[in-house]
Amino acid sequence: MALSRSHNLISSSSLISGTANHGSKVGTEAKTNNLCFQRTKERTEKMFDKIELSVSPYDTAWVAMVPSLELPQAPCFPQCINWLLDNQVNDGSWGLHNRPSWLVKDAVLCTLACVLALKRWGIGEEQMNKGIQFIMSNFASVTDEKQQTPVGFDIIFPGMIECAQDLNLNLPLRSSDINAMLERRHLELNRNYTTGRKEYLAYVSEGIGKLQDWEMVMKYQRKNGSLFNSPSTTAAALTHFHNAGCLHYLSSLLEKFGNAVPTVHPLDIYINLTMVESLESLGVDRHFRTEIKRVLDETYRFWLQGEEEIFLDLTTCAMAFRLLRLNGYDVSSDPLTQFAEDNQFFNSLKGHLKDIRAVLELYRASQITIYPDESVLEKQQFWTSHFLKQELSSGSIHSNRFSQNVSSQVEDALKFPYHVNLERLAHRRNINLYNVDNMRILKTSYCSLNIGNEYFQKLAVDDFNICQSMHIEELKHLERWVVEKRLDKLKFARQKQTYCYFSVAATLFSPELSDARMSWAKNAVLTTIVDDFYDLGGSEEELLNLIELLERWDVEEAKNCCSEQVEIIFSALRSTICEFGDKTLTWQGRNATSHIVETWLNLLQSMFKEAKCLRNKSVPTLDEYMENAYASFALGPIIFPAVYFVGPKLSEEVVRDPEFHNLYKLVSTCGRLLNDIQGFKRESKEGKLNSVSLQMTYSDGNMTEVEAIEKIKVVIKSTRRELLRLVLKEEGSIVPRACKDLIWKMSKVLHLFYMNTDGFSSNVEMVKAVSEVVYEPISVNM
Repeated sequence: MALSRSHNLISSSSLISGTANHGSKVGTEAKTNNLCFQRTKERTEKMFDKIELSVSPYDTAWVAMVPSLELPQAPCFPQCINWLLDNQVNDGSWGLHNRPSWLVKDAVLCTLACVLALKRWGIGEEQMNKGIQFIMSNFASVTDEKQQTPVGFDIIFPGMIECAQDLNLNLPLRSSDINAMLERRHLELNRNYTTGRKEYLAYVSEGIGKLQDWEMVMKYQRKNGSLFNSPSTTAAALTHFHNAGCLHYLSSLLEKFGNAVPTVHPLDIYINLTMVESLESLGVDRHFRTEIKRVLDETYRFWLQGEEEIFLDLTTCAMAFRLLRLNGYDVSSDPLTQFAEDNQFFNSLKGHLKDIRAVLELYRASQITIYPDESVLEKQQFWTSHFLKQELSSGSIHSNRFSQNVSSQVEDALKFPYHVNLERLAHRRNINLYNVDNMRILKTSYCSLNIGNEYFQKLAVDDFNICQSMHIEELKHLERWVVEKRLDKLKFARQKQTYCYFSVAATLFSPELSDARMSWAKNAVLTTIVDDFYDLGGSEEELLNLIELLERWDVEEAKNCCSEQVEIIFSALRSTICEFGDKTLTWQGRNATSHIVETWLNLLQSMFKEAKCLRNKSVPTLDEYMENAYASFALGPIIFPAVYFVGPKLSEEVVRDPEFHNLYKLVSTCGRLLNDIQGFKRESKEGKLNSVSLQMTYSDGNMTEVEAIEKIKVVIKSTRRELLRLVLKEEGSIVPRACKDLIWKMSKVLHLFYMNTDGFSSNVEMVKAVSEVVYEPISVNM
């Protein structure tokens, strides 16, 4: 039945109304989401203003036990006694509220310390009785291997039992249990004596008491008066060895934190760097550039001053080195020299404790090598990677509940070294691995709201999905563009627009970089097609015709193209060059079309030279091959137009400066050699020469394929190192950092693409990677 015109109007009106309502809902939802995003961002910004660190009942109890220097029968810090009386948990324990079931041993330790402090001064009998009842009810946790064991527990806890006996504190324990603990302590104290162990025994001095060599312990005193930045160790030292520095340190902590102390302080540099690391690894650091710069400037100032908080803590030192160097600060790797070998690490306190976080940070730092003489970092990378792999395979890393999340980070770091780690893939993995549990453990558990904060993860999830929604639309546009330009009609050409777009969406992902992404993606599609055209799709006449057309530029396509293939390619080339040449006027205030044309001409000429060499079956020297091969690798038309759209103004002098060309040549050399290694067998069957076959040819049969490849890998490594040095170089560099970063991101793309296969060869992992970056939104239970 035909509908009347009026009926059609009614239906259309309803449709318009429905669409309008739907659009209104979408708009409202978008505003709400944006408001939530901004609020989360503001909360995160405020976290840079103040470090939140939990106070420690365990350490506060040891401070409370320090006698007054003038009146030994009275406490030096009575305010700590008052805090203990006021902060007992309902179940009779002292410790973190809402503790997990596997931290009962920690609560027993804290509770015994607090009971001892009250007994020491004969106060709080009711609290003591409740505390003793908690200890006895949960005493089985002391030997429960499923419980998380605090650092030094087997020395400190028996030491406190002895202290309880000295104070005539009635703990209804069986003598067999006490003897077993004291035996374990004896064995622990008499194990092999190394430098790291000596430092460890000084760190847990409160558990050794009168048996300790306190003069030896005081050699570890820091400029702030503390021992190891530990209030409990410092308090124990002050009890046995009156020292003005110790007294000043503890007094300053109580001024800062009130009537209680944390388990470690200062920790500000580490926590601030951890926030920077979290925001960078989650992909939202660009929202906090001011805050991050403030942290890094301050850290660099401390670095130059030789601040103990950095250099006496291995984890902080390695993290500071990596973050400062990657952000353009001039820092030497010399402070890491002391850990160049594994035996040096194991002779330190963190080595003795097998601190996985510290080794992971050393491994990450070791990858930021930019000078040929930084052998210390190469040695460090070797032993740290070996150690981490051992810990994973043995399963020991999973036994520590605080290291279980770290184990996933270790697996990820080993699988994706820095130079192959594409940002958006890494961000996605880091978001999924992110641990919102902000708890850590030393001699007791502690937490900081600045570490493992759920706001970071929420911000990252929202940001990822917002960017991805734009990426999906851009990819659709790219696919339409391929059809509009008839590029899909070229039967010889690989259709790889999805991979081409993925390579840039995984690196230049910010919404404002849309023009850079589309320039990169479209030119990558065109270079792939042109590569196939010069490789196998075109005759010599067609190859020369395309070069001539580009040289003449302003020509009528229908009359001057010798074939339909040439017409399609030239038409797409010219329209794309014009499109982005015109856009440079908006971004740069000048039209860079001539530079883009020149870049394309250089590529076509190098490809023609390569094709001619193949046809003539000539054998160039390795140097002759590389001089042309880096250009024919086809990165020029991708890189040079895209750098105009990443932000900084680029004068003609800058883009033609030797520094710019050197950066381009280095990344192209890496790409060409990586391609040659993966494509060697295929190209050999096709009768093509590359750097691998030329190495073998000019060795007069003295070099095997494996040896040739290993030699080329050495060249790739040194080339990549020099590229990173130039990217990070600030002084004397005229190329803006954003442009250099784009080139380094291209290097990462190449290393990932050629890590296991021949670039565009479709495999399961690559298909999965494309899907994760472009198609699949992130959903995390928070």
